[in-house]
Amino acid sequence: MMLNLGILTISDKGFKGERDDKSGQVVKDSLAKLGSRVVKYEVVPDELAKIKNKLSQWADEGNLDIILTTGGTGLGPRDVTPEATLSVVDKVVPGIVEVMRAETFKVTPTAILSRAVAGVRGRCLVINLPGSPKAVRECLDAILPVIPHAIEIIKGEVTEHVVDRGRH
Repeated sequence: MMLNLGILTISDKGFKGERDDKSGQVVKDSLAKLGSRVVKYEVVPDELAKIKNKLSQWADEGNLDIILTTGGTGLGPRDVTPEATLSVVDKVVPGIVEVMRAETFKVTPTAILSRAVAGVRGRCLVINLPGSPKAVRECLDAILPVIPHAIEIIKGEVTEHVVDRGRH
């Protein structure tokens, strides 16, 4: 399955050209394992309206299967990515970020301070990732196996769900 990917990096410094977007590159490299192609990529500042507008515009255009954001999910005063995401998604998918936090907590206890959210807008899955390349890699390692299935469900390509009887 070829996935059309949008990468939205939220970073004041990145937007000003003061920092290379290493996290966005980790997203691209990790999703390549699933056979994705980057259709949209942009760096925006930590500003609620700009994040909301970009997420809704990209999702509504209809050519993206998934948008992965990186940055702006912490406790800092300018961290507003979760609020922007929640304001534009139709459905919240809490299990995705619950697994990300649980798995990354095993490596980095401060991972539980992430306020990342995931949801669906139209036929597009939106997932917030942290800003650090290491954390992005750890989070994606935890959720990559479910992304293709989630997208198939969102697109209506899968209507029956098989229970994995090998796990208890």
